[in-house]
Amino acid sequence: MPVEPLPLGFVFRSRAKEEKAPADKAAVTDSHQPRDPQAPKGRPTPKRSEARSQRRSVAHTPTNRKEAARRQREERRQALERQRKALAGGDERYLPVRDKGPVRRFARDWVDSRFNVAEFFLPLAVVILVLSVVRVPAIQSVALLLWLIVIVLIVLDSAVSGFRLKKRLKERFPDENTRGAVAYALMRSLQMRRLRLPKPQVKRGERP
Repeated sequence: MPVEPLPLGFVFRSRAKEEKAPADKAAVTDSHQPRDPQAPKGRPTPKRSEARSQRRSVAHTPTNRKEAARRQREERRQALERQRKALAGGDERYLPVRDKGPVRRFARDWVDSRFNVAEFFLPLAVVILVLSVVRVPAIQSVALLLWLIVIVLIVLDSAVSGFRLKKRLKERFPDENTRGAVAYALMRSLQMRRLRLPKPQVKRGERP
């Protein structure tokens, strides 16, 4: 049975033209759709605000570890500076966690509005220490007696203050967690008024 010869055009036909034809058609089909020249190919045009935020994030992204460490130190320094100003001015936004909240603020104001025996502990301790160094038995006995009196007065004053503050907190904040507020206030009462942080915001005798 004779075999019919294949046409040479079928054998030697260029495949490049066949592959190029669908691409040309697709280009012609999609050419009618307008596209922002700044938009990435194949993606929708981003909004102006999104583009700005992306540019900012790229601009502020650290390029290496040294730059990242430097920025972390700068952010930490700024945070500490804001915290220092907040402790001096009483700005609630930047206070440490232990000092934040209305409960802790009330406890501070309550302590700052009254005289506390414990706040005079450091100056009295210095006086008693000086007296105890003097090599006179009578003076040393007086220093020991004064030391005992100061300790007893601080304990009694702290107990009464803690009881009264706890009662006031329950009346003022019946639905809030006041745990740790009394201890926080008593620790503050041990400091001299001018050295307290955050700085006192009320005067002595002023009702918080």
